[in-house]
Amino acid sequence: MQRIDNPFSPGAGRKPAALVGRDVQIEIWESNLHRIENGLDFRPMVLYGLRGIGKTVLLSHLGEISTAHEWIVARFEANTGISLRELLSKELENRLADVAKNGVSSKVLNALKTALSFRTDVGLPGVFTFGIDLSSVSGSNANTGDLSGDLYRLITDLSAATEETETGVALLIDEAQDLSADDLSALSELVHRATQDNLRLSVALAGLPTLPGILSKSKSYAERLYEYKELQPLSPSEAADALTTPVAKTGVTWDDAALSKIVEISHGYPYFLQEYGSACWLAAEKSPITIHDTKLAINSATAALDEGFFRSRWDKISESQRDYLRAMAVDNDGVSLSKDIAMRLDSELTALSPRRAELIRKGLIYAPRTGELAFTVPLMGAYIQRQVEE
Repeated sequence: MQRIDNPFSPGAGRKPAALVGRDVQIEIWESNLHRIENGLDFRPMVLYGLRGIGKTVLLSHLGEISTAHEWIVARFEANTGISLRELLSKELENRLADVAKNGVSSKVLNALKTALSFRTDVGLPGVFTFGIDLSSVSGSNANTGDLSGDLYRLITDLSAATEETETGVALLIDEAQDLSADDLSALSELVHRATQDNLRLSVALAGLPTLPGILSKSKSYAERLYEYKELQPLSPSEAADALTTPVAKTGVTWDDAALSKIVEISHGYPYFLQEYGSACWLAAEKSPITIHDTKLAINSATAALDEGFFRSRWDKISESQRDYLRAMAVDNDGVSLSKDIAMRLDSELTALSPRRAELIRKGLIYAPRTGELAFTVPLMGAYIQRQVEE
């Protein structure tokens, strides 16, 4: 079948033709928007899970829903070493330019002036990139150096501006575990105050399984503040839907054996479903996609995953860190005990602590419980074993 007609979209953050298995999270988000539009409170959401589980895709979809509601949407990816202030101010500049085009009431002007002061690179007084003279507008000073207070003043003024249109501000942050502890603390404080004061703000954070613990460390009340939703692999029926729905739109079908095989080998991870589905499409000469096609496709898709999804992470770590992961891979993709890893490496637990901490910081492993470790990348253990065998 033709590459140009391939309905699958392998790649990081690419929206699949069929977004399945995330109805609960989508319903919660839509409910939050409606509640805020009706003057009710909201509960921010934290989406967490392994790499390739579909966090970025889901977060993008929530942003699209918010845009359809005509909200001011600020969606960005956290990055180690870049402050929340810088990330948010850059994202808001584009979004607020659209707001300025739709009307310049006094509340909107105040919000624009406040956003200007929040920026990290404040220019000449009264000069803004929106082509509007703000020299006579009061606004709030949102660049005092106290990020928590500055965020609150910014969102308060934006909330007031959106009240006129019965909308709100949607803040969606991907890879949130990469924000600094101070930034996460200020963000949680903002959300806490916003819920108390009924500000028109809805928040969703997405990140690795370490995110809930990191949030708790930044603010003790974070475990009660957010609604935590762990994204799990798709069920067999959901995975089958993710494979059959896209091809059905082109008149193509799967035979049962082929479908079952790809559902099994993907383990329900959306990223892998796209990779294997795409390879099957390219391997098949005509409909239906057969078990013979899957045998050809599995080899090519596995090679593509090894060279891209896995190797991009493997190549960024030192040989001693690779040894640590090799010791974990003995347990395949299950949970490894720290003491077992130390035994396999013939080392003391304390001597391995810096290595373990660095791998956690790099987002390759996490600790489900004290004394336990697991890969944040699904099927990483199988990949490492393939490297050992070679």
